[in-house]
Amino acid sequence: MPTPVILNRRSFLRRSTLGLGALALGRLMGGVSEGAVLRPTGADFKPRAKRVIYLFQSGGPSQIELFDPKPGLEAKFNEDLPDSVRMGQRITGMVSGQARLPIAPSQFGFSPCGRNGMRLGNLLPYTQKIADEICLINTMRTEAINHDPAITFLQTGSQQPGRPSMGSWVDYGLGSENENLPSFVVLISVPSSGTGDQGLLSRLWGSGFLPSRFQGVQMRSGAEPVLFLNNPPGLDRAGRRQWLDTLDVLNKEAFTHSQDPEIEARIAQYEMACRMQTSMPELMDLSKEPESTFKLYGESARQPGSFAANCLQARRMAERGVRFIQLYHRGWDQHGTLPERIKVQAGDVDQPSAALVMDLKQRGLLEDTLVVWGGEFGRTVYCQGRLTKEDYGRDHHGRAFSVWMAGGGVKAGLTYGKTDDFSFNIAENPVDVHDLQATILACLGLDHERLTYRFQGRQYRLTDVFGRVVNDILT
Repeated sequence: MPTPVILNRRSFLRRSTLGLGALALGRLMGGVSEGAVLRPTGADFKPRAKRVIYLFQSGGPSQIELFDPKPGLEAKFNEDLPDSVRMGQRITGMVSGQARLPIAPSQFGFSPCGRNGMRLGNLLPYTQKIADEICLINTMRTEAINHDPAITFLQTGSQQPGRPSMGSWVDYGLGSENENLPSFVVLISVPSSGTGDQGLLSRLWGSGFLPSRFQGVQMRSGAEPVLFLNNPPGLDRAGRRQWLDTLDVLNKEAFTHSQDPEIEARIAQYEMACRMQTSMPELMDLSKEPESTFKLYGESARQPGSFAANCLQARRMAERGVRFIQLYHRGWDQHGTLPERIKVQAGDVDQPSAALVMDLKQRGLLEDTLVVWGGEFGRTVYCQGRLTKEDYGRDHHGRAFSVWMAGGGVKAGLTYGKTDDFSFNIAENPVDVHDLQATILACLGLDHERLTYRFQGRQYRLTDVFGRVVNDILT
């Protein structure tokens, strides 16, 4: 007796739509059946970059202290933010009860840097040295004013959870350059001042409704960089290989019966884990890096899990063909004692960020690696809580904030966009979150309108139904 075929609803409909009628239906439905694991054929046009390193600064770095100088504010210390500037725009619940919104000028200076005189905060002396390599966007804006929806928005294109992350979309669209390492890797660092106060949930690098093979792989410091990668006690590599071969037969038989794409994803993930047992120790071992590397990135690069160590690992991953490298650094949510706390944060990230750009350039990798630095929103010009010239805090601000990019096809030494005198509203060249996402994809040769996946009866994309490529910042 033949083995019965077990069909779920999806596989039944797929198998029953045969012949010319199936072709016609496929055309009407957009050419791809829902849930089918059909990866796009690669880049839609010639890419400027092969990979992305995203240095995400969780919590909202203050653009007023770091990137968007407003020297005229010094004369407005403790004055109320004019109604003509706020224009009734919503504020968070953390300052809605304040009687006033007093202006807090930055106590930190700026300097002209590079050939074009890009003005960067003196809290970032190393970043100032790479001014000729970066493109500074001072007119990012977002609709979200709270951390979780704002981070989710930047990482997935939606404020609501459940969508694929940007790295998953890139992996789905382009695939891997190295079959022995994941295409999408995540590294999380801890600020030297503490653990930070924003939780980072794994769904931020999840694959959403894309097959699970496209989710990011989180790497940790310590003896086991990837959980459950090592062989369990009593099982050697040969035994594990035999176990995987047997499991592969069972999984393939199960897929023949059910046509469930997640079974294919499991097969691929098991094989990747087996290959990573050899590739991962070599990748994570920094012992062969010369002393000049640690001088470039800073001594904290010797400390596993630090931002500097993760930046160095990001360079090593870029060398080995990892497609999307996502770093998260927490601790930028500075509602109070901002001057003291931002000095610590800047000290954590300034030298390693600049070192990564310089290191990539000296190795010939910067031209095809896009580096992105920025958080989910910026900070307000008005103070939250107690205000003195030496001490103040700032609330969340999504109307205008800063992001810088380097390499990978962006114009070097360019300052793009202009805000008003209060760094509150955008005066020229706004860049929305979906615009940034569309531009990152364009650097990789991907058309954000064509990179789609059918789910629940409609075509989805990273940029939803929005987004434009900011061609003004591209070479």
